[in-house]
Amino acid sequence: MIDQITIGRIQDTAQIVDVVSDFVTLRRRGVNYVGLCPFHDDRTPSFYVSPSKNICKCFSCGEGGTPVHFMMKHEQLSYYEALKYLARKYNIEVVEKEFTDEEKQAQSDRDSMFILNEYARDFFVRMLHTHPEGKATGLTYFRERGFRDDIVKKFQLGYSPEQRDAFSVEAQKAGYKRDYLLKTGLSSGNDNQPLFDRFRGRVIFPVHTLSGKVVAFGGRILKRAENTGKYVNSPESEIYSKSHELYGIYFARNAIVKQDKCFLVEGYTDVISMHQAGIENVVASSGTALTHGQIRMIHRFSENITVLYDGDSAGIKAALRGIDLLLEDGMNVKVVLLPEGEDPDSFARKQNAEGLHQYIGKSEVDFIRFKTQLLLKEVGDDPVRRAGLISNIVESIALIPKTITRSVYIQESSQLLNMQEQVLIAEINKIRRRNYDKKKDQKDQKDIKPVPPPDWEPDGSPASGTVAGSRMSPKSPYEKYEREILRYIVRYGNRPIYRKFEKRKRKEGKAVIEEDVLVEEGPGVTEFVKFDFDRDNIAFTTGLYRRIFDEAVTYMDDPHFDSGRHFLSHADPEISRLASELISDRYHLSKIHAKILGEDLDDKDSRLLEQNLLNSHVPRATTELKNAYVLQQIREIRDEMKQGNPNDSVSLITRLKQLQEIKKVLSKELGERIVLKY
Repeated sequence: MIDQITIGRIQDTAQIVDVVSDFVTLRRRGVNYVGLCPFHDDRTPSFYVSPSKNICKCFSCGEGGTPVHFMMKHEQLSYYEALKYLARKYNIEVVEKEFTDEEKQAQSDRDSMFILNEYARDFFVRMLHTHPEGKATGLTYFRERGFRDDIVKKFQLGYSPEQRDAFSVEAQKAGYKRDYLLKTGLSSGNDNQPLFDRFRGRVIFPVHTLSGKVVAFGGRILKRAENTGKYVNSPESEIYSKSHELYGIYFARNAIVKQDKCFLVEGYTDVISMHQAGIENVVASSGTALTHGQIRMIHRFSENITVLYDGDSAGIKAALRGIDLLLEDGMNVKVVLLPEGEDPDSFARKQNAEGLHQYIGKSEVDFIRFKTQLLLKEVGDDPVRRAGLISNIVESIALIPKTITRSVYIQESSQLLNMQEQVLIAEINKIRRRNYDKKKDQKDQKDIKPVPPPDWEPDGSPASGTVAGSRMSPKSPYEKYEREILRYIVRYGNRPIYRKFEKRKRKEGKAVIEEDVLVEEGPGVTEFVKFDFDRDNIAFTTGLYRRIFDEAVTYMDDPHFDSGRHFLSHADPEISRLASELISDRYHLSKIHAKILGEDLDDKDSRLLEQNLLNSHVPRATTELKNAYVLQQIREIRDEMKQGNPNDSVSLITRLKQLQEIKKVLSKELGERIVLKY
């Protein structure tokens, strides 16, 4: 475990812009920075980073938080792993106590699987360089491929011996559990049967996440064997999804940003050979069909991508299949077809960086010209096939999200296909409308799916683990009022709600100077809310909100308690994420205040005005919640009265009158006009 003093140092040192910039390309916008959100399919920048608040926030999907919680979400790290990552980044010494057996047992499956993968990587590397079979077979293979020793070391290449269970036996001796060996796919085996190695007799290519953690492995067999594939990869698991990983991205990310371009190839050795030739901004889809998840990972670093494929028919068709996905994600796409009989691996080994760059510069073709010229050769003079070609080209152009880019491609296609622009525009608009309607229908169908109810405690309140209002449970009718109250608690915590200026005199030499001094007094925000809730027997109905409030109450008597910092840095990512949202929400003046001031205020001025008006805003927020309770009860009573049960009519009318009287008082406090209906 890490002590609180060290945690505080890490949190104070880690700068959100510095941390996020390692994974997302940011551009300055005013006092903040903005980029494409790494947590959802973001085509226009919606991910904002605030240096002053030291938090990030996506205003589309809602993800965000402190540097620690950004790392937890982005790199699938535990809270303490994220702290250690940042400590290494900023050279902060972390002294940990030895974990007990109970603490080791408590580690999550994900943590254990990552730890096991690191052990496996080290085992395979050791076998390659020290085991006789590894040196004779694996290392010889890499050297025959022309890989230098520094490149082999850089990519952490390894070797798994042909012995059926060499790795499995050693891993279990080292204390790694059978369950995790099976989950990671490093070993295979049936129940009560000895394990055997998945990658035996193969050279090993570790697959890394953006932060360098080993998430999976690929293995290439070196001896011919019947019914055995050349490559075997780790299976999908809790930590590995092949559709979201790119081989080489960890080694390429900085070069992609620097060059503002990414080269996309197909296999492990393609990436390694290009690195050795001096081109580092290259990643591979690892032999799988390109996915939106992989494209989004590239898009976070650059909009420009050049696809390198073998110069054969299979390579050409593969290029065409991937292009439409790239276009749909707003990428600027170019294609390079290598000389016939060459692939990126073999071609790069024959070139140096300068020669490779020169060839790519001369050979890369804009996708529309590439696709049009390619298909024109196939269709010849057949009018039916030519019409199909035009439809194919138009379908691709219709996917481009940027209007200007789409217009440029329409003009170029018009010239290449000898077609009028208006005809192409009309057809593209028709396709875009069809695609829009299709997506809308899918969204509508998704939106009307029934939502499972939350779990409830016997007393009728939401279960403590339930996050009412989340994607998995319906919102409480009081959620928006509770959220506003919680916003004041997280932002201001124990700050007194009353602020005033008093005339004070002080001596400066012989002179007596009178000045205005700001005085804060009265209960803090959390204390006021607790008093108001206790007085009227009110409690938060939203489970997560109640947890935060209860925790804030425990610090109510601490004058040094910083509620914003505390909840932003909370170990619970749900709490940290919500705190980030509450602090990021810009305070908007009411229409009355805006009219009185007659001007727009920036975020800093608005926040200052809010602090000065806590004595009116906080009581109003709790009153609005009470008003919502009363209105809900009135609605429920009226619904009961409509059912026409005569036995309950008198008690219902009496209760309704009581609630209406309470409503009058609350309405008066809120400044509403009341229109009574007789």
